[in-house]
Amino acid sequence: MSVLSGKKVLLGVSGGIAAYKTATLVRLLIKAGAHVQVIMTPASKDFVTPLTLATLSKNPVYSTFIKEDNDNAEWNNHVALGLWADLIIIAPATANTLSKMANGNCDNLLIATYLSAKCPVYFAPAMDLDMYKHPSTIASFTFLKKIGNIMIPAETGELASGLSGEGRMAEPENCIIFLEKDLESKLPLKGKKILVTAGPTYEAIDPVRFIGNHSSGKMGFDIAITAANLGAEVVLISGPTHLSTNNTNLTLIRVTSAQEMYDACHQHYNEVDVAICAAAVADYKPKLVSNQKIKKSENELIIELEKTKDILASLGQVKQKQFLIGFALETENEIENAKLKIQKKNLDLIVLNSLQDDGAGFGKSTNKITFIDKNFSIEPMELKSKELVAIDIINKVVTYYEK
Repeated sequence: MSVLSGKKVLLGVSGGIAAYKTATLVRLLIKAGAHVQVIMTPASKDFVTPLTLATLSKNPVYSTFIKEDNDNAEWNNHVALGLWADLIIIAPATANTLSKMANGNCDNLLIATYLSAKCPVYFAPAMDLDMYKHPSTIASFTFLKKIGNIMIPAETGELASGLSGEGRMAEPENCIIFLEKDLESKLPLKGKKILVTAGPTYEAIDPVRFIGNHSSGKMGFDIAITAANLGAEVVLISGPTHLSTNNTNLTLIRVTSAQEMYDACHQHYNEVDVAICAAAVADYKPKLVSNQKIKKSENELIIELEKTKDILASLGQVKQKQFLIGFALETENEIENAKLKIQKKNLDLIVLNSLQDDGAGFGKSTNKITFIDKNFSIEPMELKSKELVAIDIINKVVTYYEK
């Protein structure tokens, strides 16, 4: 999955012949999973039509401060557009547009939006060779990079004038490669490896029946996907669940029993930086497992149980450099029991769930958690979707490595 997936991308098109390349650029951004909104300068419409880019982006194209087809003089809100974007790409970026960006010459909607934006800005220069090397253009490059804008290098080749040299706008495919590499290099968990457990375990009684629980695995999957989207290499060990993922940064290992999850965790634990144990592992399993289906013959069936191996405690015992996060699902004396678990299992952080809280627990789309760290600092959180809770949990990992 591309790092651009889910990103809100504002594409600014200025008036140069290379504007024709933006049709392909929009198509590639959409293919990568981005949401694309286009702003065109008035001059750019001489080179590519708004209808083309609107069709490809699946969004209306903006060009002027006032909506041209509206008699009520409704305006296009440049501030809202700038705040909407996760990143801005100005391509092609002509010498004229670059000069306006550098000097704040706000005479069109694109520059007004650029000046309002809070997100990273990329620009892909496109102009003839002499214009590209002119001192005023070089001054624009230098200043824009100094204030944090990111230049997608121009390419060398045949130019519109017939000359050959530097100044060609990077090909759309190369723009995408540049964007993905730059964004990936800045992800906060790039270079980290994280182990996540998810879902229930099923402990066999016979070939048909098992002891299990109602865990859907969603919390663990959301945590794993969030970590992968922030650049981490993730090993997700999941008990039986219908959930799946195609994230290329994530390796999914499916297991059934607590013993299988224990073995998989210890196989990978030494090579990870972080372990987040969100699985609802069975505490007990049948002492004897029947090879055949147990027939319904008696009024009572007695199953002798024995403890399963405590995965979280076993990881805490051999912990070296790992940042170890556990979960606690409690129904009474929640804080006290969670603190005891931190000490007994050598945890750095525990995520406490209480079945007393509405909206929390198994089978819900929401969760309400409390963070307790190894120093017993307590941080209760609001009821949120599990996706947002996953972000909160992974932010704790990011903060740990920023210290």
